[in-house]
Amino acid sequence: MKRILLSALLVLMLPLAACSPGSETASSPQDSVTQPFVTGAIPDQDPEKLQRLYSKLADYLEAELGVPVEYQPVTDYTAAVTAFRVGDLDMVWFGGLTGVQARLQVEGSEAIAQRDIDADFHSVFIANKNTGIAPLNDLNELTNLKGRTFTFGSESSTSGRLMPQYFLEQAGVSLEDFRGEVGFSQSHDATIQLVEAGTYEVGVLNEQVWKSRVEAGDIDLSKVDVIWRSPAYFDYHWVINPQVKERYGEDFVEQVQAALLKLDPNVPEQKEILELFGANQFIETENSNYQQIEDVGRAIGKIQ
Repeated sequence: MKRILLSALLVLMLPLAACSPGSETASSPQDSVTQPFVTGAIPDQDPEKLQRLYSKLADYLEAELGVPVEYQPVTDYTAAVTAFRVGDLDMVWFGGLTGVQARLQVEGSEAIAQRDIDADFHSVFIANKNTGIAPLNDLNELTNLKGRTFTFGSESSTSGRLMPQYFLEQAGVSLEDFRGEVGFSQSHDATIQLVEAGTYEVGVLNEQVWKSRVEAGDIDLSKVDVIWRSPAYFDYHWVINPQVKERYGEDFVEQVQAALLKLDPNVPEQKEILELFGANQFIETENSNYQQIEDVGRAIGKIQ
């Protein structure tokens, strides 16, 4: 009888124990603080290179910001914009065009930092050497590319599609002037490989990627080389979602910007991050720097 009464008493006490101040609950006030700050980037290069770069940057930012930081890869440029819009990515390394597209869809989002090279960025047109195409001296000589096969990078790439198409149109060259349909290789590395192999006679890509691959010895310069360098324009930049202020505090955007600007080439671990970005340092930027990109995007139908 005593055993029965004791068991009944224990059963009655269980709900009280579950509700006691020291008990675990399904959620706690700290959950929002420990929620990861998720970064992403347009997939403009080889995925393995991107994983290495952004994983190292995530470790650096986590130490600087005092919150968990994760890198989340995406499948394509459109997916990066969508993930930013729906809040799956808190901050993204965008090209000029995708950055504008993303900011137009998320009110209050800000361009906060770019590399030192992004305020004076260039595309390079490359050609397979078997074509015999000579280097072009100015924009008007882009007409020499009529009748050739041609590939861009991603359809939403600033340096691999948007600005090159703009320069071609300034020279009086339309996409219909190329032989066959123009290609979209999906990345700068793929553009190099396709032109080097002769799949396309001419292609265009990000100058920084071209230079880095030449320095690494990844390109056979007996098969492909630069024939024209474009005028300068603003390009890549970090865009941050305003929702992070609710999660981490009103000054969090400033903290993130400060951490990016703080990257120091004199510190070995930070120098490696900057080198992977192809930069000497990050500098401040702002939304208004990308007005030309927005205007060109609207002109060719990439921004509605």
